Amino acid sequence: MRDYLLTLCVTAAVTYLLTGPVRKFAIATGAMPEIRARDVHREPTPRLGGIAMFFGLCAGLLVADHLQNLNSVFEQSNEPRALLSGAALIWLIGVLDDKFELDALIKLGAQMISAGVMVAQGLTILWLPIPGVGTVALTPWQGTLLTVALVVLTINAVNFVDGLDGLAAGMVCIAAAAFFLYAYRLWYGYTIEAAAPATLFAAILMGMCLGFLPHNMHPARIFMGDSGSMLIGLILAASAISITGQVDPDALKIFEGSTRQATHAALPVFIPLVLPLTIIAIPMADLVLAIVRRTWKGQSPFAADRGHLHHRLLEIGHSHSRAVLIMYFWSALIAFGTLAYSVHSTSMWIVLGVVALSAIGLVLLLLPRFTPRAPRWAQSVVPPRYRRRKPAAVTTESPDSVESAEEEREPVPAGVNGATAIGHRSRFTDRSKAGARG
Repeated sequence: MRDYLLTLCVTAAVTYLLTGPVRKFAIATGAMPEIRARDVHREPTPRLGGIAMFFGLCAGLLVADHLQNLNSVFEQSNEPRALLSGAALIWLIGVLDDKFELDALIKLGAQMISAGVMVAQGLTILWLPIPGVGTVALTPWQGTLLTVALVVLTINAVNFVDGLDGLAAGMVCIAAAAFFLYAYRLWYGYTIEAAAPATLFAAILMGMCLGFLPHNMHPARIFMGDSGSMLIGLILAASAISITGQVDPDALKIFEGSTRQATHAALPVFIPLVLPLTIIAIPMADLVLAIVRRTWKGQSPFAADRGHLHHRLLEIGHSHSRAVLIMYFWSALIAFGTLAYSVHSTSMWIVLGVVALSAIGLVLLLLPRFTPRAPRWAQSVVPPRYRRRKPAAVTTESPDSVESAEEEREPVPAGVNGATAIGHRSRFTDRSKAGARG
């Protein structure tokens, strides 16, 4: 665990320290696209944050290769090299897209080629544990197709959810944390060496996201762009592929004893079929809904719009930061709830806890719909939005004097005092005055 934490910290430090210079490089090269209709931010923001994340990945793999307890991962398996090869290719395509806006079909082809590069070097699904059937060996073609499909779906799911400041990096970090705990339990608890690469990938992925988040939280100073979102999506998929198709269920001796006992013992092996999907459940749901919505309207599935889940949260009244935190909450609930169930599947308290937290999540989702008013004695201690509105005073001023007063009144910029990110934004010539108000 100490070596994994050291690798995580080095990856996070390298990513964090390189993001500042990368931001200056992105501004100098003009990697600051114009504001699009679907964008939430109101000012051009540099992209190419994936450059810092990629070098963080390289630093993490390099440090792990020189650690005594993790060096065996590189000696006994070719998966780290396969991951680096596929990541380098998808990162390069992402950098070009951040700068030149490549066609969607070109990016899709690059994603498939990157997955094929990893498959050619051994990072592929060899078998699947099926409940009630056992271990089913896959043919090379079946394993290749399933691996490519999982990589492409995961990359695009992460790319679709990258719509708010800090959203994609935070959600993937939560997913990587859950996956790290699961993989580490298989590697350390069951002494399965085949789970070590997936554990290393998850630790490095956490470091990449944690190092980038301070620069990407609202208001973001830099975006990861497709070079970052496709990169972390590929690493997340590689972790799932490594532990799903490489760990032999027979090594856990799960098919012994009664059927009931074997079923409960098999959960740590069957969960890899579900855990990757639950980890990206919200991005995947957003992806499916977007495809259905655009196809229903007669548009291309790759056409951009403002119908994503995070856009809906803003439209119903959530602020930018609250929308991101709500998405974090649901991602953590689904991922860690599944992880807890895989450890103690017979505990009813886990099910009750998930249900209770789900109810809290629903209340948070609908909070803007209900704006309770505080009693009069508490008016001075609650936020302004919960205070009772005072009746408008009748004025006897002439219309001309009212209009002149409105013209002299200085406008307040939206977002400074907690307004939503999609509302009207006043334009200031001197932005330092607006920032001083907050």
